[in-house]
Amino acid sequence: MSERDDQITRFVKGAGWGDASIEGFPGDASSRRYFRLTRGPDFAVLQDAPRGAETPVEPDGASVADRRALGYNALARLAGSEPAAFACLSNELVIRGFSAPKILAADLDAGLLLLEDFGAGVYANIIANDPELEAPLYEAAVDCLADLYRSSFPAKMQFRDATWWVRDYDEAALLTETHLFLDWYVADKGVQIDARARSTWDVIWTSLFTALDAHAPGLALRDFHAENLFWLPDRTTAAKVGLIDFQDGLFVHPAYDLVSFLEDARRDVSPDLVDGLIDRFFDHAKLSNPEAFRRAYAVLGAQRNAKILGIFVRLAERDGKPSYRDLIPRVHAHFRKNLEDNAFADLRAWFELYLPGEIS
Repeated sequence: MSERDDQITRFVKGAGWGDASIEGFPGDASSRRYFRLTRGPDFAVLQDAPRGAETPVEPDGASVADRRALGYNALARLAGSEPAAFACLSNELVIRGFSAPKILAADLDAGLLLLEDFGAGVYANIIANDPELEAPLYEAAVDCLADLYRSSFPAKMQFRDATWWVRDYDEAALLTETHLFLDWYVADKGVQIDARARSTWDVIWTSLFTALDAHAPGLALRDFHAENLFWLPDRTTAAKVGLIDFQDGLFVHPAYDLVSFLEDARRDVSPDLVDGLIDRFFDHAKLSNPEAFRRAYAVLGAQRNAKILGIFVRLAERDGKPSYRDLIPRVHAHFRKNLEDNAFADLRAWFELYLPGEIS
């Protein structure tokens, strides 16, 4: 038994689950591991997030230059392997009536959390088994997103004695994520992007990001999609939607999680639902200026899909997870569609100059 396994055993025993059976979940794209604990009729989830497993997170008061020196997590404002981020966001969500996993036991210094288990009702699986449920489940999730937007969250979030500062999804973070497209996706094609092309890329995206000022920011969970949502039909209103994987949450334009949900990298959302769901969110969130909202939606969709294309190549090449390449065609199709908006004329011209045929 490794030292980490021994630490986990002690934690689980101390939480009163020492007699439980433990079964691992398939790995995800992060450094975290998850296990299901079964003790008779009771279930729980163990989150194993050893501190220091990733590059440092952004410290309080850091400048963009400081963040750049610390590495990608700090620049992109990711929580990395800091368990306080998950614990604090989960606590604040639960306080406001949302179904984040309740924390049954915690050792934040060790990076160990024992969490409420939402069961087997993952959105993607339910819909795969009964496609007729796609519309009502997606409507419920969109309503949950609107309720999240209309809820007031503090920047300083707390769980017991721990605190976590939720920051803005600023220009530096947004722009840094688009660089994944250049550094991994484009490089994977054997194309070299010179300094001039990269500088032009940054100027174009910086101009596009001004569209995000059209509406007040709200909390984005940042990885909102059908494999991170659970259907909890015995609960009411927004609590019917179980939320996980929100530790990287930031404050940003309200279209961010919506486009993450509707332009899913892992499943095709029925096209006849999408426009109605966008309108449903807009109405339930009580927003104004639908044209500006659609523009921001397109910008965030393009930014997110560019990032994901880079991440999936990085996961395949650097991290030895080749199956992520199978998801690239769907993400690329989303990206091409994003760029059809009139706002992207300069970016389309950039592609014609430096990557001809890539988005045509």
